[in-house]
Amino acid sequence: MHTLREYESSWLRSDIVAGLVMTTMLVPVGIAYAEASGIPGINGLYATIVPLLAYAMFGPSRIMVLGPDSALAAVILAVVLPLSAGEPQRAVALGGLMAIVSGVVCVAAGLARLGFITELLSKPIRYGYMNGIALTVILSQIPKLFGVSVAAEGPLRQTWGIAERVWNGDINVTVLAIGGSSLALILILKRWPRLPGMLIAVASATFVVAAFDLAARAGVSVLGPLPQGLPAPRLPLVPLDSLGPIFTGGLAVALVSFADTSVLSRSYAARLRTPVDPNQEMVGLGLANVAAGFFQGFPISSSSSRTPVAEAAGAKTQLTGVVGALAIALLLVFAPALLQDLPNTALAAIVIASAIGLIEVSDLRRIYRIQRWEFWLSMTCFAGVAVFGAIPGIVLAIVMAVIEFLWDGWRPHSAVLGRVDDVKGYHDITRYPKARLVPGLVLFRWDAPLFFANAEFFHDRVLDAVASSPTPVRWLVVAAEPVTSVDVTAADAIFELDNTLHAAGIELYFAEMKDPVKDKLKRFGLYTHFGEQSFFATIGEAVKRYLAAHPSAAR
Repeated sequence: MHTLREYESSWLRSDIVAGLVMTTMLVPVGIAYAEASGIPGINGLYATIVPLLAYAMFGPSRIMVLGPDSALAAVILAVVLPLSAGEPQRAVALGGLMAIVSGVVCVAAGLARLGFITELLSKPIRYGYMNGIALTVILSQIPKLFGVSVAAEGPLRQTWGIAERVWNGDINVTVLAIGGSSLALILILKRWPRLPGMLIAVASATFVVAAFDLAARAGVSVLGPLPQGLPAPRLPLVPLDSLGPIFTGGLAVALVSFADTSVLSRSYAARLRTPVDPNQEMVGLGLANVAAGFFQGFPISSSSSRTPVAEAAGAKTQLTGVVGALAIALLLVFAPALLQDLPNTALAAIVIASAIGLIEVSDLRRIYRIQRWEFWLSMTCFAGVAVFGAIPGIVLAIVMAVIEFLWDGWRPHSAVLGRVDDVKGYHDITRYPKARLVPGLVLFRWDAPLFFANAEFFHDRVLDAVASSPTPVRWLVVAAEPVTSVDVTAADAIFELDNTLHAAGIELYFAEMKDPVKDKLKRFGLYTHFGEQSFFATIGEAVKRYLAAHPSAAR
């Protein structure tokens, strides 16, 4: 709505042209990703039309393109395939309800201003998950590319099944020739982004199949005529025993789709120098998914392949998406038979090409060089998705992200500080062995928040610092500037530490503690327990107060 109020008439021609150009990509991609998700191809067009219109109304990004996405195909297929039992209408209902669940989760999270949650997945974990998803998607499409069927489930069994069919010579050579040439053409034409590589490949394959009647002569599977007309609103109804997997799948879709959308949105916002609101982005994505679910669609996300096409074609606003949606609607109303000879092997080539685009290698090499353990974390996540599948894989990714976060804070760095000649301030004595210590005073710095996972470790490290002091300790000052938070467990640990130190004749003080952390200590009763005189603004002030109380230490 904000864009509509500021719309300039000079943008109109660019938006219309970009919308028509983008349509040439939206149609084959929508059908291909629907088939890859275990849902009829026509529903891929429904899941393209409705979300584009919904996002144009509620989405904050000026040129973002939404629709079916290869990154979600494996997650959707993992839910739809076992529950649909091969029935297309049941598959549509399952996909529609997944979209609604995903949408409601996104809208609720956006209204609760939880747009930051996708930042909890580190880059190596995201790479591992997406590489695993890419492998899963590719393996699911190779049988279509070869013209064979493989009933095995799971990436490892699928690989074995494909190898077995190849070894037995069951490949349809004609199907492989069409699909392989389509895949090669798409990958080659990616070098020239302005060329509609997918359209050229699909149009060429469709022409060859129709011209030589390969569907009848060589057994090439084709899309067939599409139903005429637009999708009617429909409530997706499924058996009650399907709700658990649908809910789990919807949550996984919400996390993956918003992670992709937020990254893409931020990158284009930076390029176009426009602000981005991650919470409104989540709401816009959620409403687009809800709309897709009620109009016979399935979960959708932003597209890192179609958005650049829209930008390269000159898109200025979301009117580009509206034009694309209307063009697809006109196709379904007036020319649904236009795509009936489109070979499924060419659709598989589209999905495989898109999945290859998901694979990240170069940045993983960089991570391997600079942080080896994070590289292996990514590989573990990749192996989890490859072995257990898409939905267990996202659960594994989340668990690993939580473990990674806790690990960094569980055993953080700490240091005893001393004075260094010609260097301002107080510094880690392990880095500066010649640093001077004040007799009877231990300056202890803790480089992390204090919370339940490291509270005991904090307690032990402080006592170790006291035990290693070359002189009997009178004061221990915690340099608390790096401490950004304290929870109840840590507060109790501080109280116990004070009792331990007090029994040994040592007084506990704090320096440079942030006001929000002090506020928490006040709520816990610790600030009153220690008294205002136990908190110093700087380490230097604490040292001066100690020397004033113990003049002999200055000699």
